[in-house]
Amino acid sequence: MTDQFTRRGFLGKAGLLGCSLAASPLLTPVTLASAPWDTRLIVIILRGGMDGLDVVRPTGDPAYAALRPGLSASERGPDLDGYFTLHPALATLMPLWRRQQLGFVHAVSTPYRNKRSHFDGQDMLEAGTERLSGGVRDGWLNRMLQEVPDIRADTAFAIGNNDLRLLNGDAPVANWTPDANLKLSAQTQRLAELVMEEDPEMHAALAEAEMLSAEGPNKTGGQSHMKVARFVASRLRGSARVAAFSLNGWDTHRSQERVLSRSLERLAQTISTLKSDLGEQVWGKTALIAMTEFGRTARENGTGGTDHGTGGLMLMAGGAVRGGQVHGRWPGVGAGALYQERDLMPTQDVRAPAAWIMRGLTGLDRSVFERRIFPGLDMGNDPNLLP
Repeated sequence: MTDQFTRRGFLGKAGLLGCSLAASPLLTPVTLASAPWDTRLIVIILRGGMDGLDVVRPTGDPAYAALRPGLSASERGPDLDGYFTLHPALATLMPLWRRQQLGFVHAVSTPYRNKRSHFDGQDMLEAGTERLSGGVRDGWLNRMLQEVPDIRADTAFAIGNNDLRLLNGDAPVANWTPDANLKLSAQTQRLAELVMEEDPEMHAALAEAEMLSAEGPNKTGGQSHMKVARFVASRLRGSARVAAFSLNGWDTHRSQERVLSRSLERLAQTISTLKSDLGEQVWGKTALIAMTEFGRTARENGTGGTDHGTGGLMLMAGGAVRGGQVHGRWPGVGAGALYQERDLMPTQDVRAPAAWIMRGLTGLDRSVFERRIFPGLDMGNDPNLLP
């Protein structure tokens, strides 16, 4: 970057950091306020429609192998409970399973049905609504933050290059991307401060950019998902309480054995890095949930993959969850059990287990989740997903 510094130039640079002027922590004093709770929530959106049937395989169901003669004959992963088997690419997480810090909710789905569009499915997942129409612009995680007093921007982070609708809304949220790398000489930094000192919003954006760039893990190198995990851990060790980001690469129409293994390895590395960098104390207060827009077809296709389906899987991890179990009501994959004779039948709204976990972390009333955060949701009976 040259020493010729203009506001337009800075805006372009700050865009790499994803700075939100309206959400800048410096619009209020730089006091990194804590939320009224001490637990941590991490939400990962798995974009592309993860095949839950391949991640947690119902190998105890006699119909499973017939639906997937190729995929079911691939490398066998560790046994979970005598009925379900874990994908081998997640085997490194088995110590968490044995410590009851890794669990799953099977056969879940948003209310989205039949059209099987990634874009619409992700919109509904992040909006947290029953339908796509209706003018809802914000996301369910931001609506949860709006229910809590004294939230500051540093309480929650939206991380990554992609827009995260679930954190869009009126509650202040800070943004960060692993591509952020704002390098200014001392002279340039001073010039920028002088140029912007009479413009509070621009000054706030500069300060936020400097803070996030300086404290981010860019200097450590590594793949982007590892940078993200390290940054999330660094913020959650401090005053931040919520972080959300997405991982791509779950659309497996062909060569699923190779493609899904690669994506699951990244997910396992992300979770392991979060655990190690958070440390035992903070990890013990953390609930991580990973969700996807829909599942995939029960039958494998002719190219070694699966196509867009309906019922899927939610993963949860952390010391604040009750792992070591495959939760949910399993519908089976035998004759007559599939949704439209092609997909895993969803037996539960994926918003319900997410709501029960957030209720346990925040103490918000059940009615707040059913009316405001996930409007129209019936949470059903408490599945006891937290210890």
